[in-house]
Amino acid sequence: MTLRLKINLIVSLLTLLFVAAMLALQLRAMRESVQEEVVAANRVAAQLLNRTAWLYAAQGTPAMLAFLQGVGRVRSNDITLLDDEEQVLYSSPTSVYKAGRDAPHWFAGLVSPAPTQMSIAFPGGKLIVRSNASRAVLDAWDSAALLMLSALGLLLIVNALVFWLVGRATRPFADIVDALNQLESGRFDVALHALPGTEAAAIGAAFNRMVGMLQQHIETERRAVRAESRLSESRELGRWVDQKIEQERRLIARELHDELGQSVTAMRSMALSIAKRMQALDPQAEQAARVIADESARLYTAMHGMIPRLTPLVLDKFGLVAALEDLVERTRTSHSEVQIEWQLGLELDRVPMDTDAALVLYRAAQEGITNALRHGQARRIVLALHRDEEAVKLSLTDDGRGLPGPEATRETGAGHYGLRWLAERIESLGGELRLEPAAPNGAQLTVRLPLPAAVAENP
Repeated sequence: MTLRLKINLIVSLLTLLFVAAMLALQLRAMRESVQEEVVAANRVAAQLLNRTAWLYAAQGTPAMLAFLQGVGRVRSNDITLLDDEEQVLYSSPTSVYKAGRDAPHWFAGLVSPAPTQMSIAFPGGKLIVRSNASRAVLDAWDSAALLMLSALGLLLIVNALVFWLVGRATRPFADIVDALNQLESGRFDVALHALPGTEAAAIGAAFNRMVGMLQQHIETERRAVRAESRLSESRELGRWVDQKIEQERRLIARELHDELGQSVTAMRSMALSIAKRMQALDPQAEQAARVIADESARLYTAMHGMIPRLTPLVLDKFGLVAALEDLVERTRTSHSEVQIEWQLGLELDRVPMDTDAALVLYRAAQEGITNALRHGQARRIVLALHRDEEAVKLSLTDDGRGLPGPEATRETGAGHYGLRWLAERIESLGGELRLEPAAPNGAQLTVRLPLPAAVAENP
């Protein structure tokens, strides 16, 4: 049902109620008027006949009959003359006013007063006067019919006028509906022109503002999607670059360990052999050979210190636990003044773990130890590796200076880029990295990586 039809029905209903109320009041007034007319006419007729009946009754019944015939019809009354034997001697003639027509019975029942009858007895007969409201009721019916026809005409005129006015007033809403349909179909550039009427103009202005905001939001969403796509591509590229870097690190570490290590060892061996041979023949040559041997030894030591930083070869051969134990031992050797504790959970050495997850945990421990020693100046470090029903957890706690505040970070420019890189790699594996203060001082690094589904279901 349209708004136009609803308004038209409401106006029609209100008009009908108004007309019904007016007709009810008019009907009440008609009933009172008919009753007043009939009662007054009946009273006048009764007084007239009561005074004159005795005068003519003294002259006999024929004189009374002649009088009544001379009087004829009395308005709103029926007069009947009876003799002593109740024989009808005279009945008043039928009214010629609007002869042949009568009001409907239902209407007559609504407006007709209660009928009255008066009997006047005299010697030789009886005179009966009855009220008759049929003509007065017919007048009231004609007035009511004219009023109802006028009300019906007024109702039709008012409804037609309201229908036209409402249609004109609601015409802008069709434009609004059409604009909304276009907006629903995907046209986000639709705009409404200035609409007539206060409400329609306000709705049109609000619609145009909404479309403008919607366009801005859509553009923002598009930019966000493009940015997210680029970020995803950048992350994919970063992971690819990380994989390539790790591969190159492994290759370089193996080349250093296998090729360069053997070459440096061979150089040292040959230098020592030359030094032994030249010991008695040429002291300068012996000294030069020993310098070459010492430099070869230092080069070999530096190379072996570089290999674990490039990639932990022990991780590929013996697994994560052995790699972490090697990291702890090398840290103890290089930092003898620092106390390092190593805690290992049960059965972790039998937990299958892919290369990426093991490498991320190793890098997290390596980065955490480096930060604790370099930035936190820690004197005690606790490295722990445990597992629960769903994940492997690596935690590193130190007693250093703790986490720097935002002001110190801005002043020094330190942003923990290594930890950010680790966090991205851990998130890509479905894990979580947390760095938080430790009690009473220091910092705690926690990494959780989910176990493979088969291991989680069969611990």
